Amino acid sequence: MAEAHFTSDQKKRIKAAIEEAELNTSGEIRVHLENHCKKDNVLDRAAQVFAQLKMHETEARNGVLIYMAIKDHKFGIIGDGGINAKVEPDFWDITKEKMVKHFKDGKFTEGLVDGILCVGERLKEFYPYQKDDINELSDDISFGKD
Repeated sequence: MAEAHFTSDQKKRIKAAIEEAELNTSGEIRVHLENHCKKDNVLDRAAQVFAQLKMHETEARNGVLIYMAIKDHKFGIIGDGGINAKVEPDFWDITKEKMVKHFKDGKFTEGLVDGILCVGERLKEFYPYQKDDINELSDDISFGKD
């Protein structure tokens, strides 16, 4: 299982990064890890997981999923319509490039944390934290069953 690729400490660091990133935004960030991508196109699989996690149900449509198929060496970032309408078209690719620098060195936790914090900064610009904000989605990492 994909969960076995990360220590308890690493999983805590990833979750803490999500919590930190969401402190300043009403946006929602999720991380989904699995061993194998069940579709030919990684973004198609990310979109499928996005729907399974009900990320499209946030009030402002500002959820972002960081998806990774560990053994297939594939990952993608997908944002909901609200955030996609606001960020530059190349924002997700720029964020992915930052993460890949860590991944090439085998530093998957660091790459995920860097990507999460980068996404959080951008979400903060368009969806700043509101006093009455509620955490609409879990901050826990979700794992595929493969």
